[in-house]
Amino acid sequence: MNAKIVLSRKWIREVDRRAVDAYGIPSIVLMENAGRGTADLLCRLGIDGAVLILCGRGNNAGDGFVIARHLDLRGFHPEVVLCTTPDQLKGDALVNFEIVRKSGIRIHELTSPIFQQHLPERLGAADWVVDAVLGTGTVGPVRPPFDEVIAILNRSGKKVLAVDLPSGLDCDGGPTDGPVVRADVTATFVAWKPGFLVKEAENYTGEVHVLDIGTPRMLIEEILGRL
Repeated sequence: MNAKIVLSRKWIREVDRRAVDAYGIPSIVLMENAGRGTADLLCRLGIDGAVLILCGRGNNAGDGFVIARHLDLRGFHPEVVLCTTPDQLKGDALVNFEIVRKSGIRIHELTSPIFQQHLPERLGAADWVVDAVLGTGTVGPVRPPFDEVIAILNRSGKKVLAVDLPSGLDCDGGPTDGPVVRADVTATFVAWKPGFLVKEAENYTGEVHVLDIGTPRMLIEEILGRL
C-alpha cells in the first residue's frame, strides 16, 4: 500500500473504531504504536539536546506521553508541558500520563503562573519541540489557553514536530483563521488528511511522514472500498 491514502476525520475515526471493535486491537496499543513510531522518527531526524513535548488533554496528548517515555528510555532528555490540569485527562491518555509521572520524567503544568512566565525560556532551551496539543477532532479556531501556547511556540523559532497534524489546522479544511502551529515535520498516522492538501497547508505541516500504527491492511482496504 505505497500509494498516497487520504482519509477524512470521519473515516479516520471509523478506522480507529473498527480496529478496536471489529479487530480487537486495544486502543492503548494503537496509542503505544503511534507514540513509539513518532519517537523512532525523531531519533532518525536527529536529536541534539532536550525535547519539550507540549500536551493537551485528548489522545494526541496520550501520544505525547508515550513519546516522552520512549525518548527517556533511549537516553534523551524529554520534558512534558501539560497545557491543562491532570484532572482533565481520561482514558488511555490518563494511563500514559500516570506512567510518565511515575517514571520520573519532568512534567510542567502550564496552569502554573510561574511556569507560564518560563515557557519561552524552556522552549528556547529545547532542540526539538513536539506539538501534541490538539488532534484531528479539533474544529474551528483554537480557544484559550491553547491559542496563546501556539503563538508562543511559533515565535520561538524552534524545530517542531507535530503529532498527527499541527495544532490549529483542521483535519479536513486545512489552516483556520486562528493560530496554527508551523511545524517542520508532521508525523501523521494511517493516512494523509485532506487538510494537508489545501493550498498553503504545507507551510504548517512541513515534511509529512505517514506512520504505521498497526492498523490491519484488510481494514484499511475495506474503508477505501467504501469511499
